[in-house]
Amino acid sequence: MEFFDSHAHYNDEQFENENIIEQLYKDGITKIVIPGYNLQSSRKAIEIAKKYPFVYATCGISPNDIKNTAEVEEIEKLADEEKVVAIGEIGLDYYWNKENKKEQKEIFIKQIEVANKKNLPIVIHCRDAHTDLIEILKEKMDCNKKGIFHCVALNLELIKNALNLGYYISFAGPITYKNSKNADEAIKLVPLDKILIETDSPYLSPEPKRGTRNDSTNLVYIAEKISQVKQIKIEEFVKITYENTKKIFNIK
Repeated sequence: MEFFDSHAHYNDEQFENENIIEQLYKDGITKIVIPGYNLQSSRKAIEIAKKYPFVYATCGISPNDIKNTAEVEEIEKLADEEKVVAIGEIGLDYYWNKENKKEQKEIFIKQIEVANKKNLPIVIHCRDAHTDLIEILKEKMDCNKKGIFHCVALNLELIKNALNLGYYISFAGPITYKNSKNADEAIKLVPLDKILIETDSPYLSPEPKRGTRNDSTNLVYIAEKISQVKQIKIEEFVKITYENTKKIFNIK
């Protein structure tokens, strides 16, 4: 089986000075998207992507990394780099940051405008901000490619709204957790042609690797969980997600 990890932070310092990506390819992870979440990590993602033909990058300012609106101008410049396939991760996070909701919305909208201009999909980070985020997407996002709800919260109403707007849903390690609520129901809601899988490495390792540093080889546990719920062979499911991820990121 060949896996596509749609969201893995190999630009994180936990992977510094490691040659892990070449080994991942040998292990069957034949495509990877490395997301940016601030200027430094976006540049690092692009730098890594340029080294490997099977690695791609996104650039963006996450709601937890906001400094000033001028940074969006730099993101717009980075978006023209050859290996950049999306704007992200961007969005709203009222769990960690309740005091700057206005600024979060402003930066989110500005980056959506960059995506619209560049005709790129967006990679969405959303936590405890579903209502505001969906309203902004309805009003501001007009790029045909739409985007992805990365490591989607297992909120059934959010998933329904996202699907109605044409977005892809990406599942990560939390769907495998024994205390995870709504995992099966969330998986059942998403049609096969809208599902992606990701690790969000080095975070959120799935069962049975929970508590250890995550990497893309753990995609198999996420794929196993979803294929069981969907009642299809894992080989078929992995192939479907591979093609879905290529499609949304416009990768040949």
